[in-house]
Amino acid sequence: MGKDNIPSIKNEEQYEALRDKGMSKEKAARIANTPDSGKKGGKSAAYEEWTVDELKDQAQKVGIEGRSKMNKKELIDSLRNH
Repeated sequence: MGKDNIPSIKNEEQYEALRDKGMSKEKAARIANTPDSGKKGGKSAAYEEWTVDELKDQAQKVGIEGRSKMNKKELIDSLRNH
């Protein structure tokens, strides 16, 4: 942990840019600490190609509440708007 008991940020430059755009500390840290988050042209399949279980796992990683009761479309919408 760094100063003031804040976990270390893996991509400080990206974190600061996200904070400058108005993101909360938590959300900016979550994004800046995600591997390959700053790279473009990701190789992930579109959410529509993911299984419901994969979508629920991703929703859990990003902290979406109520995901267990969501259908595939609701999960996709929540992930895209989170």
